[in-house]
Amino acid sequence: MGSHQEKKPHVVCIPAPLQGHINPMLKLAKILHSKGFLITFVNTEFNHQRLLRSQGLDALDGLPSFRFETIPDGLQPPENTNASQDIPTLAKSVDETCLGPFKSLVAKVNESYAPVTCIVADVLMGFTFAAATELGIPEIALWTSGAASLICYNQYPKLLENKLMPLKDPSYLVNGYLDTVIDCVPAMSGIRLKDIPPFIRIVFPGDEYMVQFMCSQVERAKKASAIIYNTFDELEHDVLDSLASMYPPCYGIGPLHLLERNIGDKSLASMKSNLWIEEAECLKWLDLQAPLSVIYVNFGSIAVMTPQQLVEFCWGLAKSNYSFLWIIRPDLVVGDSAILPPEFVTETSGRGMLVGWCPQEQVLNHPSIGGFLTHSGWNSTLESISSGVPMICWLFFADQQTNCWWSCNKWGVAMEIDNNVKSDEVSKLVIELMEGEKGKEMRKNAIDLKNKAEKACTSPSGSSMANLEKLVQLMHSFSK
Repeated sequence: MGSHQEKKPHVVCIPAPLQGHINPMLKLAKILHSKGFLITFVNTEFNHQRLLRSQGLDALDGLPSFRFETIPDGLQPPENTNASQDIPTLAKSVDETCLGPFKSLVAKVNESYAPVTCIVADVLMGFTFAAATELGIPEIALWTSGAASLICYNQYPKLLENKLMPLKDPSYLVNGYLDTVIDCVPAMSGIRLKDIPPFIRIVFPGDEYMVQFMCSQVERAKKASAIIYNTFDELEHDVLDSLASMYPPCYGIGPLHLLERNIGDKSLASMKSNLWIEEAECLKWLDLQAPLSVIYVNFGSIAVMTPQQLVEFCWGLAKSNYSFLWIIRPDLVVGDSAILPPEFVTETSGRGMLVGWCPQEQVLNHPSIGGFLTHSGWNSTLESISSGVPMICWLFFADQQTNCWWSCNKWGVAMEIDNNVKSDEVSKLVIELMEGEKGKEMRKNAIDLKNKAEKACTSPSGSSMANLEKLVQLMHSFSK
Protein backbone atom coordinates (compact mmCIF):
# COMPACT_ATOMS: atom_id res chain seq x y z
CA MET A 1 0.00 0.00 0.00
CA GLY A 2 1.40 3.36 -1.01
CA SER A 3 2.03 6.11 1.51
CA HIS A 4 -0.78 8.10 -0.19
CA GLN A 5 -3.41 5.65 1.13
CA GLU A 6 -2.05 5.88 4.68
CA LYS A 7 -2.52 9.63 4.83
CA LYS A 8 -6.19 9.47 3.95
CA PRO A 9 -8.66 9.44 6.85
CA HIS A 10 -10.41 6.06 7.15
CA VAL A 11 -14.07 5.75 8.21
CA VAL A 12 -15.77 2.53 9.30
CA CYS A 13 -19.52 2.78 8.48
CA ILE A 14 -21.96 0.40 10.16
CA PRO A 15 -25.70 0.61 9.41
CA ALA A 16 -28.47 -1.11 11.38
CA PRO A 17 -29.12 -4.36 9.46
CA LEU A 18 -32.40 -3.26 7.84
CA GLN A 19 -33.09 -2.11 4.27
CA GLY A 20 -34.25 1.37 5.29
CA HIS A 21 -31.06 1.90 7.31
CA ILE A 22 -28.55 0.39 4.87
CA ASN A 23 -29.74 2.72 2.05
CA PRO A 24 -28.94 6.06 3.72
CA MET A 25 -25.69 4.77 5.28
CA LEU A 26 -24.42 3.60 1.88
CA LYS A 27 -25.28 7.00 0.38
CA LEU A 28 -23.46 8.75 3.23
CA ALA A 29 -20.44 6.46 2.76
CA LYS A 30 -20.31 7.27 -0.97
CA ILE A 31 -20.53 11.01 -0.21
CA LEU A 32 -17.65 10.75 2.31
CA HIS A 33 -15.67 8.69 -0.20
CA SER A 34 -16.05 11.47 -2.78
CA LYS A 35 -14.63 13.82 -0.12
CA GLY A 36 -11.43 11.79 0.08
CA PHE A 37 -12.17 9.32 2.90
CA LEU A 38 -11.28 5.64 2.75
CA ILE A 39 -14.39 3.58 3.57
CA THR A 40 -14.92 0.22 5.23
CA PHE A 41 -18.65 -0.61 5.08
CA VAL A 42 -19.88 -3.26 7.52
CA ASN A 43 -23.00 -5.35 6.86
CA THR A 44 -24.23 -8.39 8.74
CA GLU A 45 -23.35 -11.67 7.01
CA PHE A 46 -27.06 -12.37 6.42
CA ASN A 47 -27.65 -9.06 4.62
CA HIS A 48 -24.33 -9.25 2.77
CA GLN A 49 -25.47 -12.56 1.24
CA ARG A 50 -28.86 -11.03 0.33
CA LEU A 51 -27.10 -8.10 -1.35
CA LEU A 52 -24.92 -10.45 -3.38
CA ARG A 53 -28.02 -12.40 -4.46
CA SER A 54 -29.96 -9.30 -5.49
CA GLN A 55 -27.12 -7.21 -6.95
CA GLY A 56 -24.84 -9.86 -8.46
CA LEU A 57 -21.82 -11.65 -6.98
CA ASP A 58 -19.30 -9.00 -7.96
CA ALA A 59 -21.47 -6.02 -6.93
CA LEU A 60 -19.70 -5.56 -3.61
CA ASP A 61 -16.15 -6.02 -4.80
CA GLY A 62 -15.85 -2.29 -4.26
CA LEU A 63 -12.61 -0.43 -4.87
CA PRO A 64 -9.32 -0.44 -3.00
CA SER A 65 -10.61 2.70 -1.25
CA PHE A 66 -14.19 1.47 -0.59
CA ARG A 67 -14.38 -1.99 0.94
CA PHE A 68 -17.09 -4.22 2.36
CA GLU A 69 -16.70 -6.34 5.50
CA THR A 70 -19.16 -8.41 7.54
CA ILE A 71 -19.94 -9.40 11.11
CA PRO A 72 -22.45 -12.06 12.26
CA ASP A 73 -25.83 -10.87 13.63
CA GLY A 74 -25.90 -13.70 16.18
CA LEU A 75 -29.10 -15.29 14.78
CA GLN A 76 -29.76 -18.56 13.00
CA PRO A 77 -30.44 -17.73 9.33
CA PRO A 78 -34.22 -18.05 8.65
CA GLU A 79 -35.49 -20.67 6.20
CA ASN A 80 -36.69 -17.95 3.84
CA THR A 81 -33.48 -16.11 3.05
CA ASN A 82 -35.41 -13.24 1.42
CA ALA A 83 -37.74 -12.45 4.32
CA SER A 84 -37.23 -9.44 6.58
CA GLN A 85 -35.98 -10.46 10.01
CA ASP A 86 -38.13 -9.99 13.11
CA ILE A 87 -37.22 -6.57 14.51
CA PRO A 88 -37.20 -7.11 18.32
CA THR A 89 -35.30 -10.41 17.95
CA LEU A 90 -32.78 -8.80 15.59
CA ALA A 91 -32.34 -5.69 17.79
CA LYS A 92 -31.71 -7.81 20.89
CA SER A 93 -29.28 -10.14 19.14
CA VAL A 94 -27.26 -7.31 17.59
CA ASP A 95 -27.10 -5.38 20.86
CA GLU A 96 -25.98 -8.43 22.84
CA THR A 97 -23.67 -10.25 20.42
CA CYS A 98 -22.10 -7.83 17.92
CA LEU A 99 -19.65 -5.91 20.09
CA GLY A 100 -16.92 -8.61 20.10
CA PRO A 101 -16.98 -9.29 16.34
CA PHE A 102 -17.15 -5.55 15.57
CA LYS A 103 -14.18 -4.77 17.82
CA SER A 104 -12.12 -7.53 16.19
CA LEU A 105 -13.05 -6.26 12.73
CA VAL A 106 -12.06 -2.65 13.50
CA ALA A 107 -8.76 -3.85 14.98
CA LYS A 108 -8.16 -5.99 11.86
CA VAL A 109 -8.79 -3.22 9.27
CA ASN A 110 -6.86 -0.76 11.46
CA GLU A 111 -3.87 -3.05 11.20
CA SER A 112 -4.13 -4.52 7.70
CA TYR A 113 -5.66 -1.68 5.71
CA ALA A 114 -5.34 1.82 7.17
CA PRO A 115 -5.63 3.38 10.64
CA VAL A 116 -9.33 3.95 11.46
CA THR A 117 -9.84 7.66 12.18
CA CYS A 118 -13.62 7.61 12.78
CA ILE A 119 -16.55 5.23 13.22
CA VAL A 120 -19.90 6.29 11.74
CA ALA A 121 -22.62 4.10 13.23
CA ASP A 122 -26.39 4.06 12.99
CA VAL A 123 -27.88 5.35 16.25
CA LEU A 124 -29.52 1.92 16.65
CA MET A 125 -26.05 0.29 16.73
CA GLY A 126 -25.21 1.86 20.09
CA PHE A 127 -23.02 -1.09 21.15
CA THR A 128 -20.34 0.42 18.87
CA PHE A 129 -19.62 3.20 21.41
CA ALA A 130 -17.96 0.65 23.71
CA ALA A 131 -15.65 -0.38 20.84
CA ALA A 132 -14.90 3.24 19.90
CA THR A 133 -14.07 4.13 23.51
CA GLU A 134 -11.86 1.10 24.04
CA LEU A 135 -9.96 1.63 20.77
CA GLY A 136 -9.74 5.41 21.27
CA ILE A 137 -11.55 6.22 17.99
CA PRO A 138 -14.07 9.10 17.73
CA GLU A 139 -17.62 8.07 16.81
CA ILE A 140 -20.30 9.95 14.88
CA ALA A 141 -23.89 8.70 14.85
CA LEU A 142 -26.27 8.67 11.86
CA TRP A 143 -30.00 9.03 12.59
CA THR A 144 -31.64 7.63 9.47
CA SER A 145 -35.13 8.89 10.18
CA GLY A 146 -36.58 12.39 10.48
CA ALA A 147 -35.36 14.60 13.28
CA ALA A 148 -38.95 14.75 14.58
CA SER A 149 -39.04 11.05 15.44
CA LEU A 150 -35.78 11.29 17.43
CA ILE A 151 -37.33 14.00 19.58
CA CYS A 152 -40.34 11.71 20.17
CA TYR A 153 -38.18 8.74 21.18
CA ASN A 154 -36.27 11.08 23.46
CA GLN A 155 -39.59 11.79 25.25
CA TYR A 156 -40.38 8.11 25.92
CA PRO A 157 -39.12 8.26 29.54
CA LYS A 158 -41.29 11.34 30.18
CA LEU A 159 -44.42 9.68 28.73
CA LEU A 160 -43.85 6.67 30.97
CA GLU A 161 -43.11 8.84 34.01
CA ASN A 162 -46.29 10.88 33.44
CA LYS A 163 -48.23 7.60 33.14
CA LEU A 164 -49.55 8.61 29.69
CA MET A 165 -48.20 5.28 28.42
CA PRO A 166 -48.27 2.30 28.13
CA LEU A 167 -51.92 1.75 27.23
CA LYS A 168 -53.88 0.17 30.09
CA ASP A 169 -55.48 -2.39 27.78
CA PRO A 170 -56.18 -2.88 24.04
CA SER A 171 -59.54 -1.02 24.29
CA TYR A 172 -57.46 2.17 24.54
CA LEU A 173 -56.44 1.67 20.91
CA VAL A 174 -60.01 2.45 19.81
CA ASN A 175 -61.65 4.50 22.60
CA GLY A 176 -60.26 7.87 21.51
CA TYR A 177 -57.52 7.98 24.16
CA LEU A 178 -54.81 8.10 21.48
CA ASP A 179 -56.26 11.40 20.19
CA THR A 180 -55.06 13.11 23.38
CA VAL A 181 -52.85 16.09 22.46
CA ILE A 182 -49.61 16.19 24.47
CA ASP A 183 -47.43 19.18 25.20
CA CYS A 184 -44.18 17.56 26.35
CA VAL A 185 -42.61 17.19 22.89
CA PRO A 186 -40.46 20.22 22.02
CA ALA A 187 -41.11 21.90 18.63
CA MET A 188 -44.14 19.70 17.96
CA SER A 189 -47.19 21.51 19.24
CA GLY A 190 -50.46 19.75 18.54
CA ILE A 191 -48.94 16.26 18.38
CA ARG A 192 -51.21 13.49 19.73
CA LEU A 193 -50.37 10.26 21.52
CA LYS A 194 -51.24 8.36 18.31
CA ASP A 195 -48.47 10.24 16.44
CA ILE A 196 -45.71 9.07 18.79
CA PRO A 197 -43.77 5.97 17.60
CA PRO A 198 -46.15 3.23 18.84
CA PHE A 199 -43.77 0.79 20.57
CA ILE A 200 -44.52 2.80 23.73
CA ARG A 201 -48.14 1.58 23.68
CA ILE A 202 -46.75 -1.85 24.65
CA VAL A 203 -49.59 -3.74 23.02
CA PHE A 204 -47.69 -6.29 20.94
CA PRO A 205 -45.11 -8.91 21.94
CA GLY A 206 -41.65 -7.38 21.68
CA ASP A 207 -42.87 -3.80 22.30
CA GLU A 208 -41.60 -3.75 25.85
CA TYR A 209 -38.13 -4.74 24.72
CA MET A 210 -38.24 -2.15 21.89
CA VAL A 211 -39.09 0.66 24.32
CA GLN A 212 -36.12 -0.23 26.50
CA PHE A 213 -33.93 -0.67 23.39
CA MET A 214 -34.90 2.69 21.83
CA CYS A 215 -34.46 4.54 25.13
CA SER A 216 -30.96 3.13 25.61
CA GLN A 217 -29.93 3.80 21.97
CA VAL A 218 -31.05 7.43 21.90
CA GLU A 219 -29.40 7.95 25.29
CA ARG A 220 -26.11 6.43 24.06
CA ALA A 221 -26.20 8.70 21.01
CA LYS A 222 -25.59 11.64 23.35
CA LYS A 223 -21.99 10.38 23.64
CA ALA A 224 -21.31 10.84 19.92
CA SER A 225 -18.93 13.53 18.62
CA ALA A 226 -21.74 14.63 16.28
CA ILE A 227 -25.03 13.36 14.83
CA ILE A 228 -25.78 13.32 11.12
CA TYR A 229 -29.41 13.60 10.01
CA ASN A 230 -30.89 12.65 6.65
CA THR A 231 -32.98 15.83 6.56
CA PHE A 232 -32.44 19.47 5.68
CA ASP A 233 -32.67 22.66 7.71
CA GLU A 234 -35.60 24.14 5.78
CA LEU A 235 -37.70 21.00 6.36
CA GLU A 236 -37.24 20.50 10.12
CA HIS A 237 -35.63 23.72 11.28
CA ASP A 238 -37.39 24.00 14.69
CA VAL A 239 -36.86 20.35 15.56
CA LEU A 240 -33.16 20.48 14.67
CA ASP A 241 -32.82 23.58 16.84
CA SER A 242 -34.46 21.79 19.78
CA LEU A 243 -32.29 18.69 19.30
CA ALA A 244 -29.16 20.83 19.27
CA SER A 245 -29.75 21.64 22.94
CA MET A 246 -30.08 17.96 23.97
CA TYR A 247 -27.67 16.16 21.64
CA PRO A 248 -24.14 16.60 20.23
CA PRO A 249 -23.73 18.94 17.23
CA CYS A 250 -26.39 18.22 14.59
CA TYR A 251 -25.62 18.16 10.89
CA GLY A 252 -28.65 17.99 8.57
CA ILE A 253 -27.12 16.95 5.25
CA GLY A 254 -30.16 15.48 3.49
CA PRO A 255 -31.83 14.44 1.36
CA LEU A 256 -28.82 12.14 1.04
CA HIS A 257 -29.97 10.80 -2.34
CA LEU A 258 -29.90 14.33 -3.78
CA LEU A 259 -26.54 15.11 -2.21
CA GLU A 260 -25.13 11.85 -3.56
CA ARG A 261 -26.49 12.67 -7.02
CA ASN A 262 -24.87 16.11 -6.93
CA ILE A 263 -21.43 15.26 -5.55
CA GLY A 264 -21.22 11.47 -5.46
CA ASP A 265 -18.42 9.56 -6.99
CA LYS A 266 -19.48 8.20 -10.40
CA SER A 267 -17.10 5.25 -10.02
CA LEU A 268 -19.41 3.95 -7.25
CA ALA A 269 -22.65 4.36 -9.21
CA SER A 270 -23.08 0.62 -9.70
CA MET A 271 -22.84 -0.05 -5.96
CA LYS A 272 -26.44 -0.42 -4.76
CA SER A 273 -28.06 -1.41 -1.50
CA ASN A 274 -31.34 -3.12 -2.41
CA LEU A 275 -31.85 -6.48 -0.69
CA TRP A 276 -34.49 -7.44 -3.28
CA ILE A 277 -33.95 -7.71 -7.02
CA GLU A 278 -35.12 -4.49 -8.69
CA GLU A 279 -37.50 -5.04 -11.61
CA ALA A 280 -36.59 -2.10 -13.82
CA GLU A 281 -39.07 -3.00 -16.59
CA CYS A 282 -41.69 -1.02 -14.64
CA LEU A 283 -39.89 2.16 -15.84
CA LYS A 284 -40.60 1.20 -19.47
CA TRP A 285 -44.25 0.69 -18.56
CA LEU A 286 -44.33 4.15 -16.90
CA ASP A 287 -42.90 5.67 -20.10
CA LEU A 288 -46.15 4.64 -21.86
CA GLN A 289 -48.43 6.38 -19.33
CA ALA A 290 -49.68 9.98 -19.42
CA PRO A 291 -48.12 12.60 -17.11
CA LEU A 292 -49.39 12.48 -13.49
CA SER A 293 -51.74 9.60 -14.32
CA VAL A 294 -50.30 6.76 -12.19
CA ILE A 295 -50.56 6.11 -8.46
CA TYR A 296 -47.44 4.40 -7.08
CA VAL A 297 -48.10 1.93 -4.23
CA ASN A 298 -45.27 0.63 -2.04
CA PHE A 299 -45.33 -0.21 1.68
CA GLY A 300 -41.56 -0.44 2.08
CA SER A 301 -39.37 -3.31 3.20
CA ILE A 302 -40.91 -4.29 6.55
CA ALA A 303 -44.63 -3.43 6.74
CA VAL A 304 -46.96 -6.42 6.51
CA MET A 305 -50.73 -6.67 6.19
CA THR A 306 -53.49 -9.24 6.58
CA PRO A 307 -54.99 -10.97 3.53
CA GLN A 308 -58.18 -8.92 4.17
CA GLN A 309 -56.28 -5.60 4.11
CA LEU A 310 -54.65 -6.65 0.84
CA VAL A 311 -58.09 -7.31 -0.67
CA GLU A 312 -59.40 -3.89 0.48
CA PHE A 313 -56.41 -2.15 -1.15
CA CYS A 314 -57.01 -4.16 -4.35
CA TRP A 315 -60.65 -3.13 -4.70
CA GLY A 316 -59.93 0.44 -3.61
CA LEU A 317 -57.42 0.78 -6.45
CA ALA A 318 -59.80 -0.95 -8.87
CA LYS A 319 -62.71 1.38 -8.00
CA SER A 320 -60.57 4.51 -8.33
CA ASN A 321 -60.15 3.76 -12.06
CA TYR A 322 -56.59 5.13 -11.97
CA SER A 323 -53.56 3.32 -13.35
CA PHE A 324 -51.24 2.02 -10.65
CA LEU A 325 -47.76 0.60 -10.16
CA TRP A 326 -47.90 -1.64 -7.09
CA ILE A 327 -44.85 -3.15 -5.43
CA ILE A 328 -45.79 -6.41 -3.74
CA ARG A 329 -42.90 -7.97 -1.81
CA PRO A 330 -43.01 -11.76 -1.49
CA ASP A 331 -43.44 -11.36 2.31
CA LEU A 332 -46.02 -8.53 2.30
CA VAL A 333 -48.89 -10.62 3.71
CA VAL A 334 -48.70 -12.04 7.24
CA GLY A 335 -47.93 -15.76 7.19
CA ASP A 336 -49.13 -16.10 3.61
CA SER A 337 -47.99 -15.36 0.11
CA ALA A 338 -49.61 -12.24 -1.33
CA ILE A 339 -52.36 -13.70 -3.52
CA LEU A 340 -54.50 -11.17 -5.34
CA PRO A 341 -58.16 -11.91 -6.16
CA PRO A 342 -58.23 -13.17 -9.79
CA GLU A 343 -61.24 -10.90 -10.51
CA PHE A 344 -59.14 -7.92 -9.46
CA VAL A 345 -56.32 -8.92 -11.81
CA THR A 346 -58.80 -9.30 -14.68
CA GLU A 347 -60.60 -6.05 -13.96
CA THR A 348 -57.42 -3.95 -13.77
CA SER A 349 -55.44 -5.61 -16.55
CA GLY A 350 -53.90 -3.00 -18.80
CA ARG A 351 -53.92 -0.28 -16.17
CA GLY A 352 -52.10 -1.99 -13.34
CA MET A 353 -48.48 -3.11 -13.10
CA LEU A 354 -47.42 -5.39 -10.24
CA VAL A 355 -43.75 -5.98 -9.43
CA GLY A 356 -41.78 -7.42 -6.50
CA TRP A 357 -39.37 -4.48 -6.02
CA CYS A 358 -38.33 -1.42 -8.01
CA PRO A 359 -35.77 1.41 -8.21
CA GLN A 360 -37.93 3.77 -6.14
CA GLU A 361 -36.05 7.04 -6.67
CA GLN A 362 -36.39 6.68 -10.46
CA VAL A 363 -40.05 5.75 -10.14
CA LEU A 364 -40.92 8.77 -7.97
CA ASN A 365 -39.08 11.06 -10.38
CA HIS A 366 -40.99 9.70 -13.35
CA PRO A 367 -43.33 12.30 -14.96
CA SER A 368 -46.25 9.83 -15.09
CA ILE A 369 -46.41 9.43 -11.27
CA GLY A 370 -49.18 11.54 -9.76
CA GLY A 371 -49.25 10.27 -6.18
CA PHE A 372 -47.73 7.78 -3.73
CA LEU A 373 -49.62 5.40 -1.43
CA THR A 374 -46.94 4.74 1.19
CA HIS A 375 -46.26 3.38 4.69
CA SER A 376 -44.57 6.72 5.52
CA GLY A 377 -41.10 5.35 6.19
CA TRP A 378 -38.61 8.22 6.28
CA ASN A 379 -36.69 7.31 3.10
CA SER A 380 -39.97 7.09 1.18
CA THR A 381 -41.26 10.35 2.69
CA LEU A 382 -38.08 12.21 1.82
CA GLU A 383 -37.84 10.74 -1.69
CA SER A 384 -41.49 11.62 -2.34
CA ILE A 385 -41.03 15.20 -1.15
CA SER A 386 -37.82 15.52 -3.20
CA SER A 387 -39.74 14.45 -6.29
CA GLY A 388 -42.68 16.79 -5.61
CA VAL A 389 -45.12 13.85 -5.24
CA PRO A 390 -48.01 14.07 -2.70
CA MET A 391 -48.85 11.04 -0.53
CA ILE A 392 -51.55 8.89 1.05
CA CYS A 393 -50.15 7.30 4.24
CA TRP A 394 -51.04 3.88 5.63
CA LEU A 395 -48.99 3.39 8.77
CA PHE A 396 -47.36 0.32 10.19
CA PHE A 397 -44.92 1.07 13.03
CA ALA A 398 -41.82 2.87 14.42
CA ASP A 399 -41.35 6.43 13.12
CA GLN A 400 -44.09 6.17 10.49
CA GLN A 401 -46.80 7.70 12.71
CA THR A 402 -44.62 10.76 13.38
CA ASN A 403 -43.62 11.15 9.72
CA CYS A 404 -47.28 10.97 8.69
CA TRP A 405 -48.40 13.58 11.24
CA TRP A 406 -45.66 15.92 10.06
CA SER A 407 -46.49 15.31 6.36
CA CYS A 408 -50.22 15.90 6.86
CA ASN A 409 -50.20 18.70 9.43
CA LYS A 410 -46.99 20.66 9.03
CA TRP A 411 -46.07 20.30 5.37
CA GLY A 412 -49.52 19.68 3.89
CA VAL A 413 -48.26 17.05 1.43
CA ALA A 414 -50.20 13.97 2.60
CA MET A 415 -53.51 12.46 3.78
CA GLU A 416 -53.78 9.58 6.23
CA ILE A 417 -55.78 6.43 5.59
CA ASP A 418 -57.30 4.49 8.47
CA ASN A 419 -55.23 1.48 9.52
CA ASN A 420 -58.39 -0.61 9.39
CA VAL A 421 -58.45 -0.06 5.64
CA LYS A 422 -61.67 -0.12 3.59
CA SER A 423 -61.80 -0.15 -0.21
CA ASP A 424 -64.21 2.81 -0.43
CA GLU A 425 -61.87 5.01 1.55
CA VAL A 426 -58.91 3.93 -0.59
CA SER A 427 -60.67 4.81 -3.81
CA LYS A 428 -62.00 8.13 -2.42
CA LEU A 429 -58.52 9.22 -1.25
CA VAL A 430 -56.84 8.13 -4.50
CA ILE A 431 -59.34 10.18 -6.53
CA GLU A 432 -58.89 13.19 -4.21
CA LEU A 433 -55.11 12.87 -4.44
CA MET A 434 -55.03 12.58 -8.22
CA GLU A 435 -57.66 15.14 -9.24
CA GLY A 436 -59.30 16.85 -6.22
CA GLU A 437 -58.73 20.35 -4.83
CA LYS A 438 -56.92 19.00 -1.79
CA GLY A 439 -54.71 16.89 -4.08
CA LYS A 440 -53.79 19.98 -6.12
CA GLU A 441 -52.93 21.91 -2.95
CA MET A 442 -50.78 19.00 -1.68
CA ARG A 443 -48.96 18.75 -5.01
CA LYS A 444 -48.20 22.48 -4.90
CA ASN A 445 -46.77 22.12 -1.36
CA ALA A 446 -44.75 19.05 -2.38
CA ILE A 447 -43.23 20.89 -5.36
CA ASP A 448 -42.35 23.80 -3.08
CA LEU A 449 -40.50 21.40 -0.73
CA LYS A 450 -38.84 19.70 -3.72
CA ASN A 451 -37.38 23.06 -4.77
CA LYS A 452 -36.14 23.70 -1.21
CA ALA A 453 -34.58 20.22 -1.02
CA GLU A 454 -32.76 20.75 -4.33
CA LYS A 455 -31.52 24.15 -3.19
CA ALA A 456 -30.25 22.69 0.12
CA CYS A 457 -28.14 20.17 -1.82
CA THR A 458 -26.67 22.63 -4.32
CA SER A 459 -23.27 24.12 -3.66
CA PRO A 460 -21.95 26.13 -2.14
CA SER A 461 -24.71 28.05 -0.41
CA GLY A 462 -27.22 25.22 0.15
CA SER A 463 -27.71 24.39 3.84
CA SER A 464 -26.94 20.66 3.44
CA MET A 465 -23.82 21.41 1.38
CA ALA A 466 -22.62 23.89 4.01
CA ASN A 467 -23.33 21.39 6.83
CA LEU A 468 -21.48 18.68 4.92
CA GLU A 469 -18.39 20.91 4.68
CA LYS A 470 -18.48 21.52 8.44
CA LEU A 471 -18.87 17.79 9.06
CA VAL A 472 -15.95 16.92 6.77
CA GLN A 473 -13.75 19.47 8.56
CA LEU A 474 -14.67 17.92 11.92
CA MET A 475 -13.89 14.42 10.61
CA HIS A 476 -10.55 15.57 9.19
CA SER A 477 -9.66 17.05 12.58
CA PHE A 478 -9.86 13.51 14.09
CA SER A 479 -6.92 12.31 12.01
CA LYS A 480 -4.56 15.14 12.82
